[in-house]
Formats: sequence, structure tokens, C-alpha cells
Amino acid sequence: MNIVFMDIPHRRSYAVGERHNVPQCNVFPDMRVLIVEDDKQFGETLQRLLQKDGAAVDLVQDGEAAERHARAYQDAYDIILLDLTLPGKDGHAVCAALREHHVRTPILIVSGRHATQDIVHALDSGADDYITKPFSVPELQARIRALLRRPSDQQESVLRHGAITLDPNSHSVTCNDESVNITPKEYSLLEYFLRHPGQVHTRDQIINHVWDFAFESFSNVVDVHMKNLRKKLEQHGGNGLMKTVRGVGYRL
Repeated sequence: MNIVFMDIPHRRSYAVGERHNVPQCNVFPDMRVLIVEDDKQFGETLQRLLQKDGAAVDLVQDGEAAERHARAYQDAYDIILLDLTLPGKDGHAVCAALREHHVRTPILIVSGRHATQDIVHALDSGADDYITKPFSVPELQARIRALLRRPSDQQESVLRHGAITLDPNSHSVTCNDESVNITPKEYSLLEYFLRHPGQVHTRDQIINHVWDFAFESFSNVVDVHMKNLRKKLEQHGGNGLMKTVRGVGYRL
């Protein structure tokens, strides 16, 4: 790996790591991030860094696409990392538009602009925090953790279906009142199905909501995770809750 862990400089003066098979250390397990960055090389470096930390990360490179994407998938993202200098629509306008449309996802501005007026404008536009390039990786991680710790406007409702209970606030799962020990990815899968009970979901739909866009959809990893999740639920009496719809996908 060539990713520079001490500092991520602005623009082109940094090392770039390998594109695939980035080992994960689960600093941010079960987190999904939207990066909005017009500098492709910088954006991909940041994307790989967060993937190494265990997050699923999507990358878009212009403001209008970022706004469409963040609004369409607002329930899927835990945080948005937003640059200010973007083609189409700048970061200030994107941030203001998302807040106007009631997108409450935390927004961390990641920008090379150091001027106080830019920072104030971004925060007044609805951003939650601001970090300037270059920055240290530990500082970025700490700012993300701080934003994720902030309470939302209201506690999320506990999700229930049959014998299954999932509490998004405590990140816990029970089946027939017994605690179920599942992996972060299995948790994401179960939460997705509990938010859409009774609906049939294709493998592509599951991948789009639980994995990042770079995931190779021809892989059988969805089937493997579903098999493991179903087995764990059945160990606690949750037989027949996760159903396979042959030739289509899965349904809760």
C-alpha cells in the first residue's frame, strides 16, 4: 500500500494506493459515506482510505450529481464529505439545497479554501463541520467520529418483524428475545430488509444499498452473507423469516 497515512495533501503531491483489495481495519464498520470531490485522484485516495477503515464509500465529482444522489439515497448515508470547488454547482449551493430539501445527513466540508469567509459561509449554508486541505488522517477520523456521535433530531424507532428486533440506537439485534451476534455487513443487510418488509429485493438492489458502487455485482458475496445471516437467525428460532425468491432475490 502506498496511501500516505500521516497527511493527505491538496491536489497532486501525494502517493496513491492500489485500486483493489484494500485491507479493512474496521475503524468505521457499517458506515456508508458519500464523497463529493472534483479532483479524481484525491477523491479516490480518500475513498480507499475510508474503505480501509471499513466503510462503504461512493464517489461523485460534480455538484448537481451530488445533490441528486444525496437526496435519492439520503437514508443510506451516514455522512457526506463535500468539497466546495465543484463543476455545475459549488459546495455551498449543494449544502444549502440539501438542507432546504430536509436532508439531515451530517456534512463535513473538505476544502482547500482556508479563508474565514468560506468557512463561515459553509457552516451557515448547513454544513456540520469544516476541515481544510492538507489535513492529517487522524484529524479526519476524529471529526467523522464526532459527527457520528452527535444525536439526531430524534431517536430512531426500533425495527421489528416477527421474532426479530433491531435497535438502530444501540446497534443491537435480538430474535425471540435472544441476542444475535452478527457482523456489520449482516447488520446492514438485516436493517435494509426490516425497513422494507414484504418487498422482494434483487441482488443488484441489495448491492446498491449495502455495498458501495465499485462492488463487483457478479460476485456471489450477497448470497454468502444472506446464507450466514439466515443461519444465525435460525439458531435463535427465526426459521423461515428470510426467504429466497428463486430467480429474483430475497424477501423478509
